[in-house]
Amino acid sequence: METKSFQKIYCKLTNITKATCDLMAAGVSYEEMAYVQGRAAQVVKINGDLVTLQVFAGTEGLSTDSEVVFTGSSPTLEIGDHMAGRFFNAYGKPIDGLPIREAKPVEVGGPSVNPVRRIQPNQLINTGIAGIDLNNTLVSGQKIPFFADPDQPYNEVLALIALRAKVDKIILGGMGLTWDDYLFFKHSFEQGYGHSKIIGFINTTDDSPVERLLIPDMVLSTAEYFAYEKNEKVLVLLTDMTLYANALSIVSNRMDQIPSKDSMPGSLYSDLARIYEKAVQFPDGGNITILAVTTLSGGDITHAIPDNTGYITEGQLFLRKATEIGKVIIDPFRSLSRLKQLVIGKSTRADHPQVMNAAIRIYADAANSKTKMENGFELTDYDERVLKFADDYSREILAIDVNLEIDQMLDKTWDLFMTYLTKDEVAIKKEFTDLYWTN
Repeated sequence: METKSFQKIYCKLTNITKATCDLMAAGVSYEEMAYVQGRAAQVVKINGDLVTLQVFAGTEGLSTDSEVVFTGSSPTLEIGDHMAGRFFNAYGKPIDGLPIREAKPVEVGGPSVNPVRRIQPNQLINTGIAGIDLNNTLVSGQKIPFFADPDQPYNEVLALIALRAKVDKIILGGMGLTWDDYLFFKHSFEQGYGHSKIIGFINTTDDSPVERLLIPDMVLSTAEYFAYEKNEKVLVLLTDMTLYANALSIVSNRMDQIPSKDSMPGSLYSDLARIYEKAVQFPDGGNITILAVTTLSGGDITHAIPDNTGYITEGQLFLRKATEIGKVIIDPFRSLSRLKQLVIGKSTRADHPQVMNAAIRIYADAANSKTKMENGFELTDYDERVLKFADDYSREILAIDVNLEIDQMLDKTWDLFMTYLTKDEVAIKKEFTDLYWTN
C-alpha cells in the first residue's frame, strides 16, 4: 500500500466477480467511495481487513493487480441552484457537459430526517387526475408507489402528474430508462416548465445496471437541499424501483449472500425503507413527496419487491386498462391513499368524502352487474343504469388523459348521479343533496 495526498492506494485484488472485487485494506469505512483502475466503486462489506467493493461500471477487464484508490468519504454531489433545469448521470455529473458553478459538495445517502423535525402531512397535492385527486388524494410528505405491468404507460402518467402538480421542484430519478423514455421526460418537462422546475438523474439501459444504486441517493439528497434549505415543495419521481431492486440482487448474489424470497437480498426491506422514509413534511413548509413506479411481473403483487414496498409506503396506485372505454385509469378498487383523510373535506369541498364513497360503491355495483351480464343473467333496470354510469365515470372522470380541478371532478360526478340514479340510490347526506342535486 502507498498513500498520496491523504488517499489510500492498493494494488492487489484477492477476488473479482462480475459486479464486485475484494482486497485487504485497513482503515476504510462502509459506503466509502473508491476507484478501481479509474472505475467508481463503493465499499459494501467489511470483514476485518477484507473489504468488498461494488464496481458500478462492472469489473470486465480488471486484473488482480489493478490499482484501488480510496477517497476517504461517501459519494458526494455538487448541489446548488445551478441544478434547476438540468439532467445528470448516476454520479451527479451534468449530461449537458456544461460546468457546475456556485455549488457545495454534499455527502449523499445520509440518514432520514429526525422524527422530531417532522410534522404530520397536511397539504393537498393536485395532479388533475381524478383517480388520484378524487379517490386517492395525495398529501405532501407522502410516499406512494405506482404498481403497473411493464406494458402500462407509467412513465407517461408520472410526466402528467409532474406537469400538473403545483410544486416548486420536480426531481426525476430514472433507473434503466430507454433512451426514448429519457427524451420523452426531457422534452415534456422543457415544454411544460422551461428550465425552472425540473432536475433529473438518469441511468439508461446503455449504462451499467449497478449504477442505478446511486440514483435514489442523488435524487433525495438534492430534494433535501431544496426542501430544507429553500423551504420548497419537492415532488420526487422514481422509475423503476423494480430495476433498482434487481441491481441490489446482482450485487448481493455476486457477494455470495444467501438470497431471500424471489432471489432478492435479505436486506431488501431496509434498502427500500431507507429511500421511502426520506419523504417528509417540514414545519417551515418545505416537503418531499415521493412517487415511485414498481413494475410487476404478470400482475403479481406477492413478489418480494411490491410486497415489501406495500409495508413501507402509505398506499399504492394501480394502473389498469379499462377495456370498456379503451383508456387507462387509476384502478379504484386496488388503489389506496392512506393519508387522504387528512385533506379530503378539509382542504377540499365538504362533499368530497360523500361523493367519493358513493361513486366507488356504485362503480362496484356496476362490476357486479357486468359479471351478471357475462354469465347470462337477466339485468335489472338498476343494473343497466349503473353500467352506463360506470362507463361515463371511467371515460369522463377516471381516465388519466382527463385533466380537471377537484371541484370540477365533484360537479361532474354529481351530474352523473343525477343522470343515472335517484337520490335514494346515491345515498348521500341531505345537506349535500340540497346543495348539489339540481334536478
